[in-house]
Amino acid sequence: MGSTISKQKILVTGTAGFIGFNLVKKILEQGNEVIGIDCINNYYDVKLKYARLKETGIVKEKIIENKITNSTIFPNYKFIKAYLEDIETLKSVFKTFKPDVVCNLAAQAGVRYSLENPMAYINSNIVGFINLLEAAREFPVNHFVYASSSSVYGLNKKMPLSVSDNVDHPISLYAATKKSNELMAHTYSHLFEIPTTGLRFFTVYGPWGRPDMALFLFTKAILERKPIDVFNNGNMVRDFTFIDDIVEGIIRVIDNHPSGNTNWNGKSPDPATSPAPYRLFNIGNSTPVKLMDYIGAIEDALGKTATKNYLPMQLGDVPMTHADVSHLELAVGYKPATTIKEGIKKFVEWYREYYKV
Repeated sequence: MGSTISKQKILVTGTAGFIGFNLVKKILEQGNEVIGIDCINNYYDVKLKYARLKETGIVKEKIIENKITNSTIFPNYKFIKAYLEDIETLKSVFKTFKPDVVCNLAAQAGVRYSLENPMAYINSNIVGFINLLEAAREFPVNHFVYASSSSVYGLNKKMPLSVSDNVDHPISLYAATKKSNELMAHTYSHLFEIPTTGLRFFTVYGPWGRPDMALFLFTKAILERKPIDVFNNGNMVRDFTFIDDIVEGIIRVIDNHPSGNTNWNGKSPDPATSPAPYRLFNIGNSTPVKLMDYIGAIEDALGKTATKNYLPMQLGDVPMTHADVSHLELAVGYKPATTIKEGIKKFVEWYREYYKV
């Protein structure tokens, strides 16, 4: 069934993206008023992005850059194709719409791509993020929720990974920009009393997922009888988290506004909280899965065996992730629980239907 948000105006960025699309669809069905922002860049197949938008009634032919597009399905949904780097457009959206909540899911994604095109990450993840914070300062909101990433843990080896751990050793620029977002959010929470919550997502997968992610790449290759690239010779462990669990976690957090932690101690500072209205949460399945078992579950769902091309670890990758979600559970009473067998089955069903395979 899932949780329901109290009725409010929510600005969601990244609504043509994987997580943003799934979140918007859910909160629109609950009757909330939403304005979506996405630049629809070509980092991956824009046809998939437009197909997601179409599911929420945003028709490609009606989209004009920096102009409001109304949904043909949800009367309470407006969309604007815009870049977060465009501060004037962003502020005009805040001024006109007056959102109660910001949910920032827009970002230049991908660890590996950050090695090739670092400026894309600075523009979207740093400049875009500060523009959102500035807009939220000028036009105050009740809660500023934003996507961080499990990649911020970088060289951390103590498992499970906890939001109370230090994360000062990122190993990709993508991770560094996400860590920067957390620092910037804390500063604005401290200076301007903006309640901010950062959500560290752990390897999200599921229907409508990103084509650059392992599940999508593996499924496509196996169906086309092509070999799959298996990095670190298969010796990888990931906390794979199903999209519906991520959306449920976000929804529960939206109404859970942080207040300052009165027990916070500057002599032994807890990175997860602050005297300011600032919080961090992990959202992960907290059940790490070996990459070879994940591939096995994909093979089972497809009824086909993969040809595996074993390769060394890629720069920027980490060998293992495992989320400690105790802070999330304590705060909002929720812990993701979808098994990879269930989640992969749903993805494969969607993939076959979407691509008519």
